[in-house]
Amino acid sequence: MSVKLTGDFFRRDALEVAPDLVGKIIVCRLEDGTELRERISETEAYCGEEDKGCHASKGRTKRTELLYGESGVIYVYLCYGMHWLMNVITGEKEQPQGVLIRAGVNKKGPAKLTKYLGVDGSFNGQLIDGNTRIWIEDDGFRPKIRTAPRVGIDYAGDYWKNIEWRFIMDSQP
Repeated sequence: MSVKLTGDFFRRDALEVAPDLVGKIIVCRLEDGTELRERISETEAYCGEEDKGCHASKGRTKRTELLYGESGVIYVYLCYGMHWLMNVITGEKEQPQGVLIRAGVNKKGPAKLTKYLGVDGSFNGQLIDGNTRIWIEDDGFRPKIRTAPRVGIDYAGDYWKNIEWRFIMDSQP
């Protein structure tokens, strides 16, 4: 039996939430009631203004305002002007951090995952728990996880691009 994750799950540091999301199931309900389900196979943690890979590294802006708010809120942004990427805000209010949902078992890459689920800018700012369109479930599966450097943040400098804050499923259910 699966259980929906609640706000308490996300009210922890991104470095705790990111590996704990690996193996969970993200569910998106379409307008016709169809539920699309994908097991999360990869995440990345972004940890505050000091993290040069995090959008908050340049401070508070209109784009990053959600990162400073409540945990469990969806943060969606457009990458390269064409791909929607989805994060979930974690931690305490005023301490900007979040987790990028980077891939699913069948949908490799953050843009392929959001495209499959139909996630776009309209999801930005919505709560992931209690949401009727999208949520994350725990069915008890606990995969083995390996770490690796985050992807696509060369601009952050060697230290921040090489830190192993990407969490990847190493075993299948």
